[in-house]
Amino acid sequence: MIKNQIKTVLLLGGLTGVLLVIGYLFAGTTGLTVAIIFSLLMNLGTYWYSDKIVLMMYRAKPISKDQAPDLHKIIETICKLANLPKPKIYLIPTDNPNAFATGRNPKHAAVAVTQGILSLLSKKELKGVLAHEMAHVKNRDILISTIAATIAGVISYLAFMARFAAIFGGARDRDGGNVFELLALAILSPIIAMIIQLAISRSREYLADEKGARFIKDSKPLANALLKLEQASKIHPMRIGSKATSHMFIVNPFAGQSLVNLFSTHPAVSKRIEKLRKLTL
Repeated sequence: MIKNQIKTVLLLGGLTGVLLVIGYLFAGTTGLTVAIIFSLLMNLGTYWYSDKIVLMMYRAKPISKDQAPDLHKIIETICKLANLPKPKIYLIPTDNPNAFATGRNPKHAAVAVTQGILSLLSKKELKGVLAHEMAHVKNRDILISTIAATIAGVISYLAFMARFAAIFGGARDRDGGNVFELLALAILSPIIAMIIQLAISRSREYLADEKGARFIKDSKPLANALLKLEQASKIHPMRIGSKATSHMFIVNPFAGQSLVNLFSTHPAVSKRIEKLRKLTL
């Protein structure tokens, strides 16, 4: 777990480094400040309201204790083990078997499960999945992903400015200007930022897998669930929502997930299962 935490810090540092390099080479102090303020304001709004937006996007509706007593009981048990307040619980009307957690902090958290996951998994397997989602809440992964998105957003914004400057001949460096260097910076920096951002997402998945297993002192239910979820998601891919939110789910809900690991929002399920089976609790 400590290894993955260090990796997340280093990756966030890498994103910040890319941002500083771009600012130094192109934006200047004033331009960089304006871009950062604009992106921070945009992402601050996203941080406060993203839970409502994503729940609405997936047509999630609150599900009461009377409607799903077993589901509520499982989450209440996990919350006691994890020393967390009980989140709001939502149901997504889709056959795709999946789940995600959202909310800006543990006191304002929500967990959404699909109809498909309730039909597919046993109670033990569902407990493993929900423990994973509550680990995301405990780890404040929404905050971390927002920070990563903020920095990546600034990088993309500056890259757009760099492309505009190169195309219209406004670019000048200290030696008189080099349009090719500026274009290379504009093209490569958003790609590098995206790769680092996705790597952060994958690291947080490993952390949630481990912490969730430690909550319930059993890694087998989640390992078994991940295998079922991956296979079933290929048969019943998500038909609603947006691929931009795929990183929120426990497995990628959309068909045609990237074959290239660098551009994947999730670690390979086989690697996650391998790590869970090796975990000593």
